[in-house]
Amino acid sequence: MNTKYKVLLIGCGNMAGGYDLLQPEEAFPLGHAKAFQQHGGFEITCCIDPDTAQRKAFQNRWKISHGYANWQAIPQDLGPFDVVSICSPTDAHAQDIQSALVFNPRLIFCEKPVTQSVRETQKAMHDCAEKKVMLAVNHSRRWSPEVQHIKQQLALGKWGAVRSVSAVYNKGALNNGSHMMDLLLNLFGPLQITHVGQAVLDHFETDPSVDTCLVNQDGVPIQLNIAHAKDYSIFEMQVVTEKGVISMEDGGARWRFRHAEPSAQLPGYSFLNHGEWIATQGSSALQNAVVNLYDALTQGAALACTGIHALQAQSLCEHIQQQALAKWTQPQHKRVAA
Repeated sequence: MNTKYKVLLIGCGNMAGGYDLLQPEEAFPLGHAKAFQQHGGFEITCCIDPDTAQRKAFQNRWKISHGYANWQAIPQDLGPFDVVSICSPTDAHAQDIQSALVFNPRLIFCEKPVTQSVRETQKAMHDCAEKKVMLAVNHSRRWSPEVQHIKQQLALGKWGAVRSVSAVYNKGALNNGSHMMDLLLNLFGPLQITHVGQAVLDHFETDPSVDTCLVNQDGVPIQLNIAHAKDYSIFEMQVVTEKGVISMEDGGARWRFRHAEPSAQLPGYSFLNHGEWIATQGSSALQNAVVNLYDALTQGAALACTGIHALQAQSLCEHIQQQALAKWTQPQHKRVAA
């Protein structure tokens, strides 16, 4: 690759590269640093993190020559940066995007959610558009080949009509719920909230997990169930269709495809077979995301997940939170604490 784009990485925690520390070198990247370095078309020239020990360890592991505690400490002559990769805590995203725009990058790659509120995300999108800066958001399943394949199969009618969808998540309607909402939007199109149920504070004081009923434009009922984050992590989905059932387990690490077959014992009846399990050897989503970023920069390719996609998911999550909060304020209802 002749073109190497300079990357400024914000935040030196798990999503930046910490998740890769215990993985074998040949494994798919789980964090931004490894994904950029494996690609070969990017060079991380600088990172920011207020934790000195964490920042220096991160620089040493990923061979990043410049590291600073904050934006103000970056020398003006160190830029410009082509890409700003934001892996800081969510409550810092809004300000980090504004600070990034001062450096006039061509692209910002931000962890989800973009900000803590729809209003702040709309402002971030507006300001990026004004400066003609592309905004990509890491709703990672947008880059999952398994999800892309299933989306294509559903669109082509390979599974017939979709009858219903049920999913389960935990650790916050915005934190993890936005990932599930984006997945549902990607597969089934625009969604409408029909019922908001129990809210559980299972991890974040300001971001409860909320069970919710939705429907898409074709009238397909979608049930979003919740689990408790202190029990275990879970992110799973089951799609019931005319011709069988598609199941996603372990966040997309395992998929099961069961097809309806005529019964050998009961004439006129069909039952689901045992199906086929597909277990992925790690997720290539982040690797694919960086390829997409490079193609967007070099060829003008469309980004698979933009601020618009992220805003659609966040808007639904925020409405769910607002309806849940309204229930909390009624005397007959009590929030469920962790």
